[in-house]
Amino acid sequence: MNSHKSKGAKPLLILLLVFVLPVVAAKLVLSLNLYHGGATNKGQLLTPDTSYSSLAMENPQPKSWQMIYLLPSQCDSSCLDRLYILRQSHIALGRDQDRVKAIVLLQPNSDLEALEQFQFDTAKTSQQLAEMMLHQELIIVDPLGSLVMRYDQVDDKQQQILLGKAMVADLRKMLKLSRVG
Repeated sequence: MNSHKSKGAKPLLILLLVFVLPVVAAKLVLSLNLYHGGATNKGQLLTPDTSYSSLAMENPQPKSWQMIYLLPSQCDSSCLDRLYILRQSHIALGRDQDRVKAIVLLQPNSDLEALEQFQFDTAKTSQQLAEMMLHQELIIVDPLGSLVMRYDQVDDKQQQILLGKAMVADLRKMLKLSRVG
């Protein structure tokens, strides 16, 4: 009679372990930060509430995706490289070029001589957006005016080329998933 009891408890214990063990293992992996999600974006996502309207600026190109860059007061070689990458990234979009506008934001003290080599749409920036873009970032803006993704400044020309490729890859994903713009 004693052996009959232990035979019934063993399958119950195995069944319990089969269902409880994965839950406990998952909880441990997540709480110890051993799992890092499969993010495929290469830029830094901005908070969802960051938009032109929250930064006291009117959308310069409503209903189209935008790549924006703030032109500094002195455009050095790194700045010229950024403008070049901005133009080349726009060209690299191919058939999606019409959906995306490359826009250079201007402040009263921006170095306009740097734009003589390039043809970009320009817009005057608000003080809040200019303060946000102090470090010469490139930013992707969606058709509704929300700032979506930021690409920080890099100094090396080769790194800038890689950054442009990353931005184009991210933009292509967003354009593929978006029905707006």
